[in-house]
Amino acid sequence: MNRPLRDLSRPTTPCSAVQARMAEETAARAAAAGPAPALPEDVGADPGLRAELAAVTDSLAPEFVALSRDLHAHPEVGHAEHHAVAVVAELLRTHGIDSEAGVFGMDTALRAEIGAAEDAPAHPGVPTMAILAEYDALPGVGHGCGHNVMCANSVGAFLALAELQRRRPGALPGRVILQTTPAEESDTAKEILAQRGMLDGVDAAIQTHAYAHDLADQTWLGVRRMSAVYTGIPSHASSQPFMGRNALDAATLALTGLGLLRQQILPMDRVHAVVDDGGQVANVIPERAELNLMVRSKYPETLKDLVGRVEDLLRGAALMTGTGVEIITDANTNEMPVRSNGPLLTAWVRSQRERGRDPLPAGVVPETIAAGTDFGNVSLRVPGIHPLIKVTDRDDVALHTREMAAAAGSPTGDAAAVDGAYGLAAVALDWLHDADLREAVRADFEAAGGAVDVAGFWEE
Repeated sequence: MNRPLRDLSRPTTPCSAVQARMAEETAARAAAAGPAPALPEDVGADPGLRAELAAVTDSLAPEFVALSRDLHAHPEVGHAEHHAVAVVAELLRTHGIDSEAGVFGMDTALRAEIGAAEDAPAHPGVPTMAILAEYDALPGVGHGCGHNVMCANSVGAFLALAELQRRRPGALPGRVILQTTPAEESDTAKEILAQRGMLDGVDAAIQTHAYAHDLADQTWLGVRRMSAVYTGIPSHASSQPFMGRNALDAATLALTGLGLLRQQILPMDRVHAVVDDGGQVANVIPERAELNLMVRSKYPETLKDLVGRVEDLLRGAALMTGTGVEIITDANTNEMPVRSNGPLLTAWVRSQRERGRDPLPAGVVPETIAAGTDFGNVSLRVPGIHPLIKVTDRDDVALHTREMAAAAGSPTGDAAAVDGAYGLAAVALDWLHDADLREAVRADFEAAGGAVDVAGFWEE
């Protein structure tokens, strides 16, 4: 078969058949799996109180949508979310809620509290739920991860609970904290904040994520960010190449090794890298080369194993080329896999069905499209959930794309901003009002392994 020579000035178009196949398989798995488990009607908050919460949410909906749209129109990258933090603080202020920005030594981290016991540190037995919020954007893409919607979900939930408490004093038999967590895309800010005390006195934490499906749960991979700096000896690439030691050769061998390693890693493992520095001119043997790498895996223990294999590979490239190598990792543990809490997820599913959504159970959408988040670092310290809410009218829109950014600022994104706000508020309300549910949440967390020493994970 003779194929015409393609236009080599342009890349080939990825085959769309795989997305069509995944959609078909997802539909088949959804039909076979049945509905995701939901909290029974007689568990959690009283139905009448939840109905009042829904009415409060709808009355505040224009403010939630306005917040989402404002953030969408003013995208800011990690640790530079100055407009976002100011907008959130002002919205809280208009509702009579004091907040503090710059908490835990992070300029764009904000914290506010409501509930029956604002002096909870003096009362350690008071149930305390944290609602976390992200609002950073992606360079060049804007809100291609939908953090504007996610922020509206969290801030909206907090405001809805505050208004419910105002209308019905005593409606919050505990404490609710709103904690914004900057720089999810570029840093592991939740880990830094956790080490500095963000979760002190917190019993559970919740947050949404924007997506192309409504999902109760999905695989989130752990991530280790690494750099490998190779140091060689420069020399004239023509007259005396034999007197050099080529740092770029080491980086090239490392990339080749990573490509070969992919044959022998787990299906849900991921290794990806770019060359940050490969030399300046072609006629000088490169003295320095730098790789920026991300290593991902589904479980903490497999992540640690894979990182060790990658480090061996990076050192091997230095041995083969006679160069030096320094492997640099973040001072703070990077993203850990998310551990989802079963009872809290059932509360989320019930809340979304009340909004006309029907979140798919875990295992329906393929794991192959999994990403990572520093919410995993939170979920290994306290019980937590990170459910996904559909912000698009199409199932094939991927995160970190301009298409997702457009959806996050569209009417479907607006609807998700309101539905997610009710969902998080309802989960918090159910948990605060039902001691048996709180016990079930804690039991599920302990059965999954309990609290992990995340900060010391890589030193074990």
